[in-house]
Amino acid sequence: MEVCKITVTDAALRKGAEEGMDGFLQVFIDKYLEVTGGEINKETMPLLNGWQHSLLGYHFFRQEVMEGGFVQLIQNGYGPYIFDNPFAKAMRLFGAKDFSKLLYEAKKIYDANRENLERDCTDDEFMAKYEKYEAFDDLEESYMDMEEIVTAKIAEYVDEHLDQFAKIVE
Repeated sequence: MEVCKITVTDAALRKGAEEGMDGFLQVFIDKYLEVTGGEINKETMPLLNGWQHSLLGYHFFRQEVMEGGFVQLIQNGYGPYIFDNPFAKAMRLFGAKDFSKLLYEAKKIYDANRENLERDCTDDEFMAKYEKYEAFDDLEESYMDMEEIVTAKIAEYVDEHLDQFAKIVE
């Protein structure tokens, strides 16, 4: 196994854990965002391992879908990061099986409409995509219903496999 290059302090981890699962995960996410400059591209991809990318992918997924759904997630450039990588498989390995299935369903819609979904557009055209891609609505609603459970499963997985996500230092 590759040695983890990302480090977080034990103190930061304890403080995050005191804030609950969101705070615990945020310690890692903040470090990944710092290391990548918040940009995911060919220069920054090698800076994180697959497990770290999966956690960062969940961060972007959750943030975008909770705010503006799959259309916003894709329009903001995260479609390839989520759907062209083994993100759904990683979520299954993290224990979030229903979420993984949801991602595979969303990928079908994404793959069938990718060109139009990713196309730059005006604000009006962007808003029209919500009507055009109503197929995402049920998936978004399902995610909203499971979000807390999914986040808890991910936090539990990270806690049980810390060395995959960061080297803990004093």
